[in-house]
Amino acid sequence: MTKHCFLTARPLAAALVLLLALPLTGVQAQLARPSAGAPRLVVPAAPAGNAASGAGAQRQADFIVVVVNSEPITNNEVRIKLMRTEQLLKQQGTALPPRSELLPQLLERMISDKAQLQAARSTGMKIDDNAVEGAIQMVARQNQITVDELRRRLKADGIDYAQFRSEIRDELLIGRLRQREVDSRTNVTELEIDEYLRSQDGKPGAAATAPAALNLAEILVAVPENATPDQVASLQAKAQQVLERARSGADFAALATEVSASASRSNGGQMGLRSTDRYPPLFVEATQSLRAGGLAGPVRSPAGFHILKVIEKRQGGLPDAVVTQTHARHILLRLTPQLTEAAAVEKLAGFKKRILAGQADFAALARENSQDASAKEGGDLGWVPSGAFVPEFEKVMNALAPKQISDPLVSRFGVHLVEVLERREAPVSARDQREMVRGMLREKKQNEAYVRWAEDIRGRAYVEFREQPQ
Repeated sequence: MTKHCFLTARPLAAALVLLLALPLTGVQAQLARPSAGAPRLVVPAAPAGNAASGAGAQRQADFIVVVVNSEPITNNEVRIKLMRTEQLLKQQGTALPPRSELLPQLLERMISDKAQLQAARSTGMKIDDNAVEGAIQMVARQNQITVDELRRRLKADGIDYAQFRSEIRDELLIGRLRQREVDSRTNVTELEIDEYLRSQDGKPGAAATAPAALNLAEILVAVPENATPDQVASLQAKAQQVLERARSGADFAALATEVSASASRSNGGQMGLRSTDRYPPLFVEATQSLRAGGLAGPVRSPAGFHILKVIEKRQGGLPDAVVTQTHARHILLRLTPQLTEAAAVEKLAGFKKRILAGQADFAALARENSQDASAKEGGDLGWVPSGAFVPEFEKVMNALAPKQISDPLVSRFGVHLVEVLERREAPVSARDQREMVRGMLREKKQNEAYVRWAEDIRGRAYVEFREQPQ
C-alpha cells in the first residue's frame, strides 16, 4: 500500500502537539517532562483585571533566580509563569497545590526547557516564520477560536503576543532537535520483531494461551524522589481527584494532556496495544478484571500515582485476530503564504458542492489538485486499519458512513476533503502483525531514549542557583 505523508508516524505527530504545550495548557503540561502527540490545548479566558496583574508582575524589581549555562532565569519569569499556571488551575476548578510544592517543580521544568533550547540553538537549526504561523493557527484551531480571538485572549491574560510567538518558535526548535536526536535514530530490527513474535507463540498451544494484549491509557501524577509524607498524601489526593473526574465523564485523553507527567500524555495517555508482559505487572494486576472502558487507580509506583483506563483487550499475536479497515480517498491542499487556511477551506467546500451536484468527479479533482502522493491514484488511500492516520484526520474519517464526503477538515498537513468508500473487518495478516509489533517496539524504544536524552541534556548543563524565587 502506498505510504502517505499524513499516515501515522506517531512520534512525529506526538512531537508536533508537544511542541505547542505552552503556558496555556495547565500545570502538569508546564511541569512534566515534555514527551515526543493529539492533545487539546486550552486557552483560558482571562478574568477581569488580569492584564494589570501581569503588568504588575513585570514592573516588580527583578533578580536572577538561576543561571543555566550562561543564561539567566529571572524572578519575574518564574512569577509570570506561576501566575499563569495558578490562574488556569483556578479556571479549571482544580485545587491549587501549595506554592512550596509547585515552585520547585515549575523551576526544574524551566531549567530543563532552557537547557534543551540552548542545545537546539547550538546546532544552527532555525524555524521559519511560516512554521510559527502554522503552529499558532493550530493552537487557535484546537481551542476552536480564530487567531484574532487568540490574540485578544492573550492580551486579556497579560501575555504579550510577540512573547507568545517567540515561545512557540522555541518549542518548535526544541521539538526539531528531539526528532533528530531521538526519533530518527530509533530503529527496530527484523530480529527484534522475530524475537517478540516467538515470545507470543513459541511453544505448542501458545495460540490458545498467549497472554492478553492490552492497550492501556495512563495519567501519571509524579511524586518527587525525596517527597515528604505530606507531599505524597497531597499528590495521592490529587490523583484521586483526577480519577473521580474521569469517572464523572471527563475526557480521559484531555485529562492526560492536562495532568499527566508520563511520556504517553502526548498520545492522550495511550501506551499502545502490547502483550501483558510488556506492561508493568502492577498495571496488569490493577486492570485484569476490567473490561474496555474500565478505570483503575490510583496505582502507586516509584514514579508516582497512576490512573489507568482499559482501551482494548484481546489475545496478542493470534492469527484469527481481526481489525476494522477503511477504504477512503482524499484531496489535500497544503497551506502556503499564498493559500491561507480560509481560502483552502472555501476551495474544498466548492469541490464538495460540485461533486454532490454531479458536476465533478472526486477522483478527477484529486488528480488535478491534491498535493500528496495519492493524487495520481485519484486520492485513493487504499485499505488501512484504525490508527493509520493522524488523529485529527482519522476522527473525521471514522465518523463518515460509506459513500459520505466530509466537510473540509484541517490537519497538521493542510486541509483535506475526505470520502469513505468502504469498510470491512479483515484478519490481521502476518505482515500487518509485524508492522504492529514494529510500531510498538519503536514507541517503547523512543520513550526510553527520550528519557535518557532529556536527562543527559539536563545533566550536562551548568546550573547555578542564585536566589529563591519570590
